[in-house]
Amino acid sequence: MFHNPWMFALCLLLPVVAWRSWRGARRAAVPFSSTQSLLNLRPTWRQRLAWLPAALTLAAVTTIIVALARPREGREQTVVDADGIAIEMVVDRSGSMRALDFKIDGKHVDRLTAIKNVASRFIQGDDDPAEEAGLSGRVSDLVGLITFAGYADAVTPPTLDHAFVTSQLNHQDIVTKRAEDGTAIGDAISLAVEKLNSLDDRQEKKVKSKVLVLLTDGENNAGDVDPQQAAELAKKMDVKIYTIGVGTRGRAPVPMVNPFTGREQIEWAEVNIDEDALKEIAAATGGKYYRATDTESLMEIYREIDQLEKTKIEEQHFVDYRELAIQSTPWGAFQFPPLVLVALGLLAARVTLGNTLFRELA
Repeated sequence: MFHNPWMFALCLLLPVVAWRSWRGARRAAVPFSSTQSLLNLRPTWRQRLAWLPAALTLAAVTTIIVALARPREGREQTVVDADGIAIEMVVDRSGSMRALDFKIDGKHVDRLTAIKNVASRFIQGDDDPAEEAGLSGRVSDLVGLITFAGYADAVTPPTLDHAFVTSQLNHQDIVTKRAEDGTAIGDAISLAVEKLNSLDDRQEKKVKSKVLVLLTDGENNAGDVDPQQAAELAKKMDVKIYTIGVGTRGRAPVPMVNPFTGREQIEWAEVNIDEDALKEIAAATGGKYYRATDTESLMEIYREIDQLEKTKIEEQHFVDYRELAIQSTPWGAFQFPPLVLVALGLLAARVTLGNTLFRELA
């Protein structure tokens, strides 16, 4: 692009420059009685290149006009400034998560499998953004993972490596040992708050919003920290908690091993979710409680949280211009010189040739 394109109006002078250059070259002559004997002489290389000084003059003037038009090469740069959001996914993996009251593609799956499927899409986004229930993913957010049963375990710290987080989530299994089973909701919340609070010491830019998404299908029956006390701690640390009660209402099918036959069979068990406690935890921190009774409702919950916790992104666009008239330009492995230098080179060549090989008679 050109900053001063109107300078190309000077190109109207080029025919005048060309006429003056070639007319001046033909003006010089030597009186001779007869040129008949010279007609058969072959012209020398100097005669063949007699047009060169005039051509150099024309090329120099043309280059100067282009330089005056200020050709520029623009390189656009975009600086993205995003308000930092850190999200801790806190997932229950206690034995009750084996209940088969969720479906994926028409097949019954346990609760943890359904959570893995939907939470992964919440973190990374859907493969098909045009899908009606699609999720855009938390591209600019720090996401961490904590799992719990009888005790809480920090699986991954909040990170931008979302592929690693989802990989770790998909490798989580429901506990099978009785000694590890239980539902330590209070311990899980306090551990998540601790991890979120420690981000301010590790991040160059302060995290402006901290969110905890808790998924459980039971009631607190293990651990050392009371859930309400953990919620008060979260409130003091400005951590907002969204709680999700996972499971159908009433009874749910649970696979059990028959102690006599050793075979797995389906039995119906009562669903006991302490919804009042989960509502209090969410309300204390400015969050919200949800109940997910199937995969579709779980997806809808994540979509709502995705909308509530939007990352504010500001983009600033800058254009860095290279002035080709006075700055060199990369050309493959070489540097093309500035146009002003090219014009000076052409004029220098014109003057040199005009006073040596193509010197004109006065």
